[in-house]
Amino acid sequence: MGKILSQIVREAQKDYNNSIILVKVNGTLQEISDAVVEPESVEFITTSTSIGNETYRRSVVLLMLDAVYKTAGKENIDEVSVEYSISKGLYCNIHGSVKVTREFLDKVKKKMLEIADEDKPVKKTLMKTRDAVALFKKHGMEDKTQLFTYRRGSYVNVYSLDGYEDYYYGYMAPSTGILKTFDLFAYDEGFVLQLPVKEKPDEVPPFNPPAKLFNVLKESSEWADMLNLHTVGALNEHITEGDMGSLMLVCEALQEQKIYEIVKMIQNRPETKFIMIAGPSSSGKTTFSHRLSIQLMANGYKPHPIAVDNYFVEREDTPLDENGNYNFEDIHAIDIELFNRHMNSLLAGERVDMPVFNFKLGKKEYGGNSLQLGSDDILVIEGIHCLNDELSYALPIDSKFKIYISALTQLNVDEHNRVSTTDGRLVRRLVRDHRTRGASAKKTLSMWESVRRGEEKNIFPFQEQADVMFNSSLAYELAVLKPYVEPLLFSIKEDEPEYQEAKRLLKFMEYFLPCGTEYIPINSIMREFVGGGCFRV
Repeated sequence: MGKILSQIVREAQKDYNNSIILVKVNGTLQEISDAVVEPESVEFITTSTSIGNETYRRSVVLLMLDAVYKTAGKENIDEVSVEYSISKGLYCNIHGSVKVTREFLDKVKKKMLEIADEDKPVKKTLMKTRDAVALFKKHGMEDKTQLFTYRRGSYVNVYSLDGYEDYYYGYMAPSTGILKTFDLFAYDEGFVLQLPVKEKPDEVPPFNPPAKLFNVLKESSEWADMLNLHTVGALNEHITEGDMGSLMLVCEALQEQKIYEIVKMIQNRPETKFIMIAGPSSSGKTTFSHRLSIQLMANGYKPHPIAVDNYFVEREDTPLDENGNYNFEDIHAIDIELFNRHMNSLLAGERVDMPVFNFKLGKKEYGGNSLQLGSDDILVIEGIHCLNDELSYALPIDSKFKIYISALTQLNVDEHNRVSTTDGRLVRRLVRDHRTRGASAKKTLSMWESVRRGEEKNIFPFQEQADVMFNSSLAYELAVLKPYVEPLLFSIKEDEPEYQEAKRLLKFMEYFLPCGTEYIPINSIMREFVGGGCFRV
């Protein structure tokens, strides 16, 4: 016999340590509603899952916006923008006559908690797209009206909380009662909405803002201002107006200018012999290394690429993970002692027989690959542990120049919906894995959580130790990747565990108009993913 879904959730909550925020009914993911369903058809999704955590974070943004407008008064606000992810939170800004002070944020936080205590419903209305455009035009949300201009669907979901109306990309909590874990911190010109992670959904993580990363994000935002390209709607407008060729070239020129600036920084440190490059998956590390090497050569250096992967320990000495599988991402999967011995020998001017790791046989091989450094020679070393001083513990600090590279997208869906940096990298990886390795989207998606865990452990904790950060994101890239990634995602069947993630990404890609690759330069980082580049990657 059928029961009301929200009642089923209330009754089941006592059996779960974390809040139930979504459900699956007959295997289909959906929001909690008052629909009548068969109890045995329901699976519960808590805030300790990836999609549950994202739903929680998205819902708290709605709560925060409602509280900001109630606290400041709509007449004092031109726009509240959710700009980028930082320190497990979201950096936001208020445009208008409101001053973001600690006192103001305390009032907003108090209002948010009051609304949460009242357990206000988050209402969803299916609205005709043209009516949604009119609604958001009335509210002054021009980013959304521009976005919906290019929407194929006839309807959109509009969410409201106590009279505040907005659009969100993704599922939402049914009410505010569970949205009590958050904090607000004044930072730079705006503030950070600090939010829990899925591993600890009932705790607000410490606020440790990464200053260097934040400055790179601000620089990217300034580039977006210069290009008038903050949102997907603005990108779609460029595509329809036929000026993508010039836009692409400007984006590429900005990156080339940044690479040149990095070389100048290296020149100002003449003791540098080792350029250490690290970054998360699909950041474009290989192409960046080639382009950096070209700029180094143009400025009198003789660069030599070194892949840390050639210093893997022999297969039988590789550490194991908790499941008993080889853990190639562990720093002790690298022969650290040999690496340091070789690097110090090179620094001393000695000739070194460099190893090449045979991945089929699981061992290092030698012969015919010797190296000796002269006064103009410099090593360009790439590997996930390059920012971790444990890898290069024996090398003089002043001989190392560290570069962190990541694809930090400056593009947002609209003023309140971010384009996740992680999603951008995942789309890149789906396309590249299929092109270069013949890997299916199913395989890439099945590995992604493991990849992310490795990044959280081995890369992100060391990013602030870099001497400089390079943002490899290109404002146009998701429009270019769209025709490549959509067929791959459509190949995943409904009964496969990766289906929900594929469906989410397909919905996300619907926002973008497609764009061709003919104007992308052959040395572009984007060529590492779509092919047709001049480097062997």
